[in-house]
Amino acid sequence: MRTIIMKRRAAVLLGAGLLALTGCGGSTDGALGESSDRGGEAAPASDRTEVGALTPRIVLAHEGGVTTLDSADGAVLGSAELEGYVRLNPAGDGRHVAVSAADAITMYDTGLLAQGHGDHFHYYVQDPALTDLSVPAPQPGHVVPHGDRTALFADGTGAITIIDPAALAEGELEVLEETATEAPHHGVAVPLTDGGLLLTQGTEGMRSTVQVLDAEGNLTAETTDCPGVHGEAAARPTESGDVISLGCENGSVIYRDGEFHKVPIEGDYQRSGNQHGDEDSTIVLADHKVQADPADGKERPTEIALLDTRDDSTQIVDLGSAYWFRFLDRGPDGEALVLTTDGELNILDPETGEMLHEVPVTEEWTEPEQWQQAAPMMAVADGTAFVVDPQARTLSMVDVASGEIYRELELPVVPHEIQVTTGIASGEYEIAPGFDEDEHDAEPSDGGGDHEGHDH
Repeated sequence: MRTIIMKRRAAVLLGAGLLALTGCGGSTDGALGESSDRGGEAAPASDRTEVGALTPRIVLAHEGGVTTLDSADGAVLGSAELEGYVRLNPAGDGRHVAVSAADAITMYDTGLLAQGHGDHFHYYVQDPALTDLSVPAPQPGHVVPHGDRTALFADGTGAITIIDPAALAEGELEVLEETATEAPHHGVAVPLTDGGLLLTQGTEGMRSTVQVLDAEGNLTAETTDCPGVHGEAAARPTESGDVISLGCENGSVIYRDGEFHKVPIEGDYQRSGNQHGDEDSTIVLADHKVQADPADGKERPTEIALLDTRDDSTQIVDLGSAYWFRFLDRGPDGEALVLTTDGELNILDPETGEMLHEVPVTEEWTEPEQWQQAAPMMAVADGTAFVVDPQARTLSMVDVASGEIYRELELPVVPHEIQVTTGIASGEYEIAPGFDEDEHDAEPSDGGGDHEGHDH
C-alpha cells in the first residue's frame, strides 16, 4: 500500500553511539543560517565565509568514517567517524551526501552553499559535518535523486522514503511520501516528475517485477520480464514524460511513454545491472555481462553497452580490458566514461561509440575478491573525472573534454567510495560560474550523476 504524506517535517535522530563527529567537523548550520542541523538553532553568520565561486569538495568513505577534501589543494576540511561499512550517494541538492551506515541513511553536509539572488548566486563555505537528519533503513540500499525528489530504499524492509532534497539546506528532512514494496528485497525506487513512482517488486530469492504508480498510487504500468532487476538510469525524457532504463539478466527494460519496452539480446542471458544515464542524452551506458555462471563466480567484462532509449537498440563496444561496477560514469556532455583494469580512463562518444580519449590514470589492477574492498574508482563533477587509486593513495583530476590530467592529490586515507559535490543542484548550471576558471573552464555540474549500481 502506498502512503503519501504531504509536507511532513521529520528529523529522526540516530541512536547514541552509532555516529560520532570528530573534532575537525565544525559548523552544522542550515543554509544561510536559517536553521541548524544541531537541533534547529540558528548558527551565527561568522560560521560561514562568502566566496566568489565554489570549489568542488571530495567526500571519501573509508574504514572508520568519511573525510572531506578541498579539490583545489587536497586539504582536509572535515571528517566524521562512523561504525560499520559506509556507502555514499548524492542526496540530490548538490550539497549534501547521503551516507549509508549500519541501519540508517544520514545526510552529510559538505559545506558548500549557493544562495539564489535574482539572476545570480551568492556563494558561501563552511565546515563540512554529519547532520542529525536521518532515515531509519535496515540494510540501506539505493538512493535515487530524480527531478525535485529523492528516493531512499531499505533492502531489509522494502521501505521507500521520498524526501525533498531542497529542504536539507534549511536543516530539515522533509518526507513527502512513505511506502513499501510487498516484500523486502534488494530493490530500487525512482520518483517520477509527474508525481508518480517507479519501483521494483520481489523477494530476497527472486525479483523480476517493475511497476509504475501514478501520483494517487494507482498501478499504470508493469513488467514481470526483468529477472534480477538491478540498477536504474534516467535518459532524456520524451514529450510524454520520464524515460528510465533498468538492468535485468535477460536484457534491459526501458520505461518510455507510459509503457515498458524490452531490449532484445542474443541468447538467453545478458546482465546489465549497472547503468548510468544523462537527462540530456537518449543513450544509457551499461555494463555488458554474458556469462551466467563464470568459472570463479566473477565475470570480468571488456564490453560495454550503449542503450538507445529511442528504439531499444544496443551498441556493444569492446574496450579490450576489463572493468568493474564502480568504474562507469557520464561526462558533462553525456560522454561515456569507463575506467579499465589496464589503468586507463576511456572517454567515448555515446552516440557513435567512438573513443575520444584514453587517459592513463592508475597502475594496472585486478578486481578485489570482495566488492567492499578498496579499488580504483571515480566520480564526475564540474567537467572533471575524479579518479582515485587507493593503493597509491592518489587522486587524479581529468578534464573530460580534453582528456588531460590537470591536478593530482595525495590522499590521507584509503577510500572505498567517493562522491564530489559542487554546491549547485542540477538545472542551475547556466547562472553559476565554474571554479578556478582561469585554470579550468569546464561548465559546472551537480556532481551527483545517476546512482551507482550496488553490484553485489
